Amino acid sequence: MKVTIDIDCTPEEARTFLGLPDLKPMQASMMKQLEERMANALSATDPEQLIKTWFPIGIHNLEQVQKFFWSQVGNMTDKSKKSNE
Repeated sequence: MKVTIDIDCTPEEARTFLGLPDLKPMQASMMKQLEERMANALSATDPEQLIKTWFPIGIHNLEQVQKFFWSQVGNMTDKSKKSNE
């Protein structure tokens, strides 16, 4: 014999029926704190400081990377021209 019972209720009603705690106030508080921390962190970030952190030598390092990239692209086009001749 097989018996099936369908219960139509919302998750909130199920939590209440099972005696589980209501976590909405705690979640709202945590989300507010997280939002404040993220806003403070974003307001404290300076694009120039980020570049200095990511590229220790400064923007000069970025220029060297660009020059290297373009020289490699130039070498590839020169090699392809020579191979086609």
